[in-house]
Amino acid sequence: MRRGRRGVAAGTAVVVAGAAVTLAVLNWVVGLAADRQEISVGGVSPEALSVGAYCGGGVLGAFLLLCGILLVRIAVLDRAPGRAARAALVAAAVLHALLGALAVGLVGWPAFLLLMLVFSLLMLTLTLYPPPPDGAAAG
Repeated sequence: MRRGRRGVAAGTAVVVAGAAVTLAVLNWVVGLAADRQEISVGGVSPEALSVGAYCGGGVLGAFLLLCGILLVRIAVLDRAPGRAARAALVAAAVLHALLGALAVGLVGWPAFLLLMLVFSLLMLTLTLYPPPPDGAAAG
C-alpha cells in the first residue's frame, strides 16, 4: 500500500508541475498578445493587461510549483502533509476545479478532462494521506 501511495503522490507532483509550467506559459502568451495587439478591455490600458497577465501567471506558476514541491515531500517522507500544506493542496484542487468549469465552456472538453485529471489526482493524494487524529500529536 505504501508504494502505491508514494507513486500517486509522486505522479501528482509531476502532473502539478506540468500544470504550473503550462499555466505560466499560457499567461505569458496572453500578456504578449495583449501588449503587441494593444488590446484594451473596458478602458484598461494594454500595458496594465499585459503586466497583470505576467504577474498572474508568475504567481499561479509559483503557487503550483510550491504545491508540486509539497507533493514530492509527501512522496519522499510517506507522511501526511501538515495543516498549511494540506490547505495549499486543497486550494490547488479547488483552483483546478474552477478552471475546469471555465475551460469546458471556453476551450472545450479536452481541456476540462485534463484539469479534472489534475483535480482527481490531488484529491486522491489528499485521501490517501488523511490528517492524523487530534489526540495523536499530544500522545
